[in-house]
Amino acid sequence: MEQVAEAAIFSWNWEPAVLFPLLFSLWAYRKGWKRLCALAPSRFPLWRFLCFLSGSLALFLAICSPLDTFGNLLLQVHMVQHLLLTMIVPPLLLLGSPYLPILLGLPRGLVSNVLGPFLSWRILKILGKFLTHPAVCCSLFLSSNILWHIPFFYETALKFPAWHKTEHTCFLWTSLLFWWPVVQPWPSRAYWPRWAIVPYLLIADLQNTVLSAFLSFYDHVLYPTYAIAPRIGGIGALEDQAAAGAIMWVPGSIAFLIPVGLIILQLLSPRRPAISQPTVVIRKSLFDSHFDLLKTPLVGSLLRRKVVRRFLQVTLLMLAILVMIEGWWGPQFGPMNLAGILPWTHWRGLTVIGLLTAGNFFCMACPFTLTRDLARKILPFQRWNWPKRLRAKWIAIGLLILFFWAYEAFNLWNSPRLTAWMIAGYFFLVVLIDVLFKGAAFCKYICPIGQFHFVQSLNSPLQVQVRDPSACASCRTYDCIRGSVIGNKRENRGCELHLFQPHKHGNMDCTFCLDCVHACPKDNVGLVLSPPWKELVLDSRRSGVGRYSRRLDLAVLIVVLTFGAFANAMGMVTPVLQLEDAIRKLCGISSTFPIVTVFYILALLILPIITMSTAVWLSLRLGKLQAGWKQIFSQFAVSLVPIGFGMWLSHFLFHFFTGSHTFIPAFQRIFSDIGLPLLGTPNWSIRSWALPGLVGWELFLLDLGLLAGLFVAWGRSSLPGSGTSRLRTFLPWGMLNLLFYSAGVWIIFQPMEMRGTLLTGA
Repeated sequence: MEQVAEAAIFSWNWEPAVLFPLLFSLWAYRKGWKRLCALAPSRFPLWRFLCFLSGSLALFLAICSPLDTFGNLLLQVHMVQHLLLTMIVPPLLLLGSPYLPILLGLPRGLVSNVLGPFLSWRILKILGKFLTHPAVCCSLFLSSNILWHIPFFYETALKFPAWHKTEHTCFLWTSLLFWWPVVQPWPSRAYWPRWAIVPYLLIADLQNTVLSAFLSFYDHVLYPTYAIAPRIGGIGALEDQAAAGAIMWVPGSIAFLIPVGLIILQLLSPRRPAISQPTVVIRKSLFDSHFDLLKTPLVGSLLRRKVVRRFLQVTLLMLAILVMIEGWWGPQFGPMNLAGILPWTHWRGLTVIGLLTAGNFFCMACPFTLTRDLARKILPFQRWNWPKRLRAKWIAIGLLILFFWAYEAFNLWNSPRLTAWMIAGYFFLVVLIDVLFKGAAFCKYICPIGQFHFVQSLNSPLQVQVRDPSACASCRTYDCIRGSVIGNKRENRGCELHLFQPHKHGNMDCTFCLDCVHACPKDNVGLVLSPPWKELVLDSRRSGVGRYSRRLDLAVLIVVLTFGAFANAMGMVTPVLQLEDAIRKLCGISSTFPIVTVFYILALLILPIITMSTAVWLSLRLGKLQAGWKQIFSQFAVSLVPIGFGMWLSHFLFHFFTGSHTFIPAFQRIFSDIGLPLLGTPNWSIRSWALPGLVGWELFLLDLGLLAGLFVAWGRSSLPGSGTSRLRTFLPWGMLNLLFYSAGVWIIFQPMEMRGTLLTGA
């Protein structure tokens, strides 16, 4: 250790080529800053000088301190050096807005005779405008990060000092360019609206997460230099590599997520007028897009055709029939039966992908509604309206709780026959209800799958809405809800879920059937791009839904789906399974059925009641609110929608990608069983098509859910009834989102039971 300490003392780099430029820039900045501080104190306060000073000191530490020497011995030290050069130094220097202070601090003759003509050079301005465009900045930053972490280039930088300096120069300058659109140092101008910097930062965070996860979990030493380097402190090369990945992961993500949070708060808080007109403000400040999927040349024309929807429904109906046949008569082992693979791995994975990227497209292609429509033609009863007392989500909530429990208690993923009977029961129930009752009562009030999609589609970027609200002002026929009639024949039915398009906001209760699109005589309804989570912030009255703050059933539905997301994933991780087995042995019972039952009573009933009651009580006390318990609970429960969806995404996509291959040998087996081995012999050992760095993607989706949840909670803390202290009203719900996020991170890093595959764990 004495040798290490001695090396640390004597390994400082005091080269004049490094020190003099740093000291000279500090001198020039301070001189120019003092002049600007006197002329424009509001633009150049003391904190700008301190930021530039701190950035210069951090740059000195990164290049001249022992970090540079020990970086050749320990990868984690080298990673700290890189983080300083990419995450700390650039934003600090740019926060100092160094352009004008340094120019004013330099000798006048140098500026007027040398720098002036150069800076006014037209080609330089064009080049500067090109390099500071966000798309170019992000591309250069990501390319530099990936390139220099490729083993060949990384090893070259370690072996040759000139290349090592080139590497550091690339990191520093590409990072300065990357942080330029984020900080936007005065007097530069923004190319993109401020909201666009949020996905800009999240893309960089995703790259950082994937790269760091690869370093953390790779089971071989990536860089040979560290395998043969003297080990300091007894740290192994693989341990050092994992530690470097963790250093890159956690501080790196924090560096990206902090400005994301600040930008979101900046978009929400400033220049907000009276609360009575929040809709206009948020639309203009966060999103201003006229994109309509139905107007796109190919996809739009296909979606508008009714035959396309029927084709999708028929296709899924054929698959459902095949799954039921397999479930009843195929092998009763989930990983070898389509009833244990397609519904629980592929269908769930594809639906959450669809919800994330486009919207509630599964309901558009739902095979259950196809059988319902066919049954109505054969048995045209539909005599009754759905009872008023049942026009809420309570039946669906009960069915969801029952399903979450049954999935685990009866091992539905490994019970093809039970899965087949459940699908058949679904067909029977939807036909029975929708043939007897008018409208789409099953979809709106009963269907647990539909409720899942309704809630999660609130995270989607597309929603069915009117294109031009003014065009609806003169409408007197209301065809979008009543349907259109040509002559004596009803040509197009209206919205069966009673969503009047001019007053509709968000995707709640919308099945994406597009009946309103076909019925509208003015062609004024489309699939319009809308900022995700905007509608969760607002508490406007919505057609067919009302106000979220007055819908206790919707709030309970959201809470059940959120807690269900974490309970469903937690029930598959090794520590929980081991705990259940230990309790079973301790109690002397042969089955985990009662233990699973108790687990879901705790997870879906007792824990939500305690947690939500505590959050509401804290909001009432801290925010000194005048509203009642029910209103506060209903108002803030919607802030859990994004974090719950983030967990569903992470969990379902994990199984979707790790089990992506499982349907191939299952189909091979089916063809072999019927005497047509067209697809060859079943290959049960076929490798998964899982993406590399899957953990990084899972964490990224969970990060996105956390940020969106905080965004919604902060926005709803300014609504009427939220009290005078917005921050204190927000805190309980912000902390609740953080608790869910922490639980999700823990789940992601646990070994997961590989259901639906022949693998044992991951």
